[in-house]
Amino acid sequence: MKILLLGVGLQGKAALHDLANSPEVTQIIAADANFDDLQTYVRSLNSAKITPIKLDVRERDAVSAQMNKVDAVIVLLPQEFRMDVLALAIENGVHFVETSYALPSYTDLGQLAEAKGISILPECGLDPGIDLVLAGQAIRELDEVHELHAYGTGVPEPAAADNPINYKVSWTFAGVLSAYQRPAKILKNGEVVNLSPSQMFSPENMHKVTLDTLGEMEAYYNGDAVKYLDILNIAETTRSTGRYSLRWPGHAAFWKKMVDLGFLKEEAIHVNGQEVSPRQFVHDLVEPQIQYADDERDVAGIRIDVSGLKNGKPKRILYQMIDRRDLKTGLLAMQRTVGYTASIGAQMLLNGDIKKRGLLTPTSNIPVEKFVSELKKRNIIITREEMDA
Repeated sequence: MKILLLGVGLQGKAALHDLANSPEVTQIIAADANFDDLQTYVRSLNSAKITPIKLDVRERDAVSAQMNKVDAVIVLLPQEFRMDVLALAIENGVHFVETSYALPSYTDLGQLAEAKGISILPECGLDPGIDLVLAGQAIRELDEVHELHAYGTGVPEPAAADNPINYKVSWTFAGVLSAYQRPAKILKNGEVVNLSPSQMFSPENMHKVTLDTLGEMEAYYNGDAVKYLDILNIAETTRSTGRYSLRWPGHAAFWKKMVDLGFLKEEAIHVNGQEVSPRQFVHDLVEPQIQYADDERDVAGIRIDVSGLKNGKPKRILYQMIDRRDLKTGLLAMQRTVGYTASIGAQMLLNGDIKKRGLLTPTSNIPVEKFVSELKKRNIIITREEMDA
């Protein structure tokens, strides 16, 4: 297996670590614009399989030249580069794997990819990613689905939650702030409800969840849950669905005030004759204060809660995953569960575990048993409960 990794930031480092430790992977081209940081990390892995290169993904010919050397590309780049890189992957006939939500335009490109004999595998991280694989599996275990609720979390362990907002960044803080401005779409009592960012954080739209060993957390809506009902073929029977983020208590109340006051708006305002973006100001001020120390651990978690009928009886199926930072490698739980998952997805495409070509979805195109087994090899454990609803 020969794989090109574009973007070796937080999640890319975990993907690179996993690829380097996977026997079936024979060659890795690790590309990033920050070559000094890339070289330092590559040296720490001490793997002859890795070729680090400095690459500007805006240079199409340079990217294409690297794609010609590999079988698959894992893309861990900002959103603005994704479409161009995907077009190049199709043009060069290499599988495309990423961890971000699929864009609407991927549907048409899926036909081109299928004609080329390759696959587009988006949403192959933690959330989205592991959650979608488990949701798809839980749904297939029921005869009829009435409720689907998917939870994801990435927070510091209580001992590391030592700042005013009880939160630290385990992925890009710019992405966190952008998500806090993204509206949510849910299904409640059979009716589609659209929620503004302010409404997402409102007390009436939140509830408490106890996630295994972590204790009580607060859940607020995150993104569009309704679109997955059609993907999962459960739109006709489902009465309630939501995708949620889990945070330590008090998180939503703080960010509701920030949203309501306009601190997360991207549009610049005039400050002493200067153009200043409120969101960029918050980012640059807060980000340095919410970093993990080397001896602190984060927690990443998934909870999939599905209710419906099985053999005519009400049943509830619960899948959960909780992971913590590996202090030996230094990789955060969020890095492991996102980067390792992308690595697993690429390898499953190349070794034939995933056979479908064109546009794929983790909800139905990733073999669950093999996927869970691969996570377990990396000490990422999935648990399952079934109970009467």
